[in-house]
Amino acid sequence: MQDTEIHPALAQIMNEHRARMLLVIGNKNYSSWSMRPWVLMKAFGIPFEEIRILLGQPDTTSRIAEYSTAGKVPVLVANDITVWDSLAICEFLADQFSILNLWPEDVAARAHARSICAEMHAGFSSLRFDMPMNIRASLPGKGRTLGAQADIGRICEIWEDCFSRYGATEYLFGSFSIADAYFAPVVMRFRTYGVSLAPALQAYADRIAIHPAVLQWMREANAETETMAWHDARSEK
Repeated sequence: MQDTEIHPALAQIMNEHRARMLLVIGNKNYSSWSMRPWVLMKAFGIPFEEIRILLGQPDTTSRIAEYSTAGKVPVLVANDITVWDSLAICEFLADQFSILNLWPEDVAARAHARSICAEMHAGFSSLRFDMPMNIRASLPGKGRTLGAQADIGRICEIWEDCFSRYGATEYLFGSFSIADAYFAPVVMRFRTYGVSLAPALQAYADRIAIHPAVLQWMREANAETETMAWHDARSEK
């Protein structure tokens, strides 16, 4: 399922359980953590309502606290269940809507996909700090610290390994999955900072960038007018 139509079985599940999904996110231009579950839900046609809370504002903390005491976005509210943290949200959705195969079906591939998402979730701190997501910007060559360059190299290694191991031609594990949604913000960074990739990896990044869910996120990010001074200052170094 790779478009925004609602899967018939999913529609039945949502109706039977009277499921109401509310996804709380930050600015689309800057919030890479928010992008992951948003893109995933759009890609698989999981209906949800969106609450966008502007980051870096005087009322940001208090507004997020209305949904989660963790104080960060994204947050998913599913009826009386609250899930915070982007990876936990993706896992929750995979459990709730197993019919959609948000993770790869093959056991080994699924374990691999979970591993690279966990690695992305916990690591790559230099890339995050030195090349923060800023979709509206065009800053080729900026942020290329030794740490960021090492992180880029590791990401390329991960992608190459996936394509080599599973013989996928479009996405990391064949069909679009949580893994591709998880690396979508990386693709946004590579575009902003003009990161050169090997042809096969560039082709993958280009496919992610034209996925309908990613395109919608990018359009809405480009339509935003709010700015974050710290984020923009970091981007330009």
